[in-house]
Amino acid sequence: MRETRRNIAVLGSTGSIGRQTLDIIAEYPDLFSAWLLVAHSSADLLIAQARLCHPHMVIIADEQYYEYVCDALEGTGIEVATGSAAIAQAVTSAEIDTVVTAMVGYSGLESTIAAIQAGKRIALANKETLVVAGELINRLLQDSTSVLYPVDSEHGAFYQCLVGERMQDVEKLWLTASGGPFRTLPKQQLATVTAADALKHPNWSMGAKITIDSATMMNKGFEMIEARWLFGIEPRDIEIVVHPQSIIHSMVAFKDGSVKAQLGLPDMHLPIRYALGLPDGRLASDGRKMTIEDMATLTLERPDFDKFPLLNTAYAAARQGGTAPCVMNAANEVAVAAFLQNKIKFTDIYTIIEQTMAQAPYVAHPTYDDYVASNADARARASELIGIF
Repeated sequence: MRETRRNIAVLGSTGSIGRQTLDIIAEYPDLFSAWLLVAHSSADLLIAQARLCHPHMVIIADEQYYEYVCDALEGTGIEVATGSAAIAQAVTSAEIDTVVTAMVGYSGLESTIAAIQAGKRIALANKETLVVAGELINRLLQDSTSVLYPVDSEHGAFYQCLVGERMQDVEKLWLTASGGPFRTLPKQQLATVTAADALKHPNWSMGAKITIDSATMMNKGFEMIEARWLFGIEPRDIEIVVHPQSIIHSMVAFKDGSVKAQLGLPDMHLPIRYALGLPDGRLASDGRKMTIEDMATLTLERPDFDKFPLLNTAYAAARQGGTAPCVMNAANEVAVAAFLQNKIKFTDIYTIIEQTMAQAPYVAHPTYDDYVASNADARARASELIGIF
């Protein structure tokens, strides 16, 4: 194990992944230090985290809270900044070793690109970065010393299963899904479910947006696209399988018929801890370990593509490539926000995404500016559609 501490930038420190990342940093004070904390608008929690962790800098992305955070941290010696440009600049600091990208949605793209160009180790928890611009991210990684480690439990599982293996020996990736809160609910009842119903995930404690994505199974579509770019696997060779117990985090099938699976409790501290420990090795933990009883009954089933049509949408977007996944993600972010605000029905999320994708311009080989324009255009189209409902 290394002898020096790593300075960590936690982008999205007030979200679910960010808070758990700070748990890990506190668990290993000799190995890690929180150097930069970034939040969107949760100013009070960011202030509390800063007083506890004493980072070098905090950034509140929403500029209306800048003065409030500055006043609260006056005299602490902690530098305060605001805005997306400040985030992208801060992650390039020579003092930062590792950037944990846990910002929600499209907002994580610009700072992740900046971290790659600065050669940082990246613990990627923002799957939308690869959904939106996976081709661009992979090109940038080829020209950088940056290394990207997945934090999502499923992709961390793939990573662990592939250690010591040759990619040419891989036949298929099995991406596991809990099935969300509506796995057994009849399709005809989905139109009447509420945001409160959708937020009751059976296994995982996550932020509101990702929990709704789990309920629609859009999250699995995103994770399929993420896996495609992380591991160089075609979408047709990534199969989604429903595993209600959330103990098997994913599996890799090899051409000789062997299958490797990674198992663990449904606790995001585990994949975060693993990603932060790389490449040096696993970090010991005093947390609860899995028992035989946890593995006594493990079941697998195929997902219902008719009941959860966004899975088909995601596969179609992955095959089309270009700006199609970017448009899909933008429309989803707008539609989920509207559902959480009780402006639309659960099943309207499907319609808004599909209609936005049908209307939006398509660029086959996008530049970064094309992604920015596609995201803005899709958001505007989706917002206009929501006004019709």
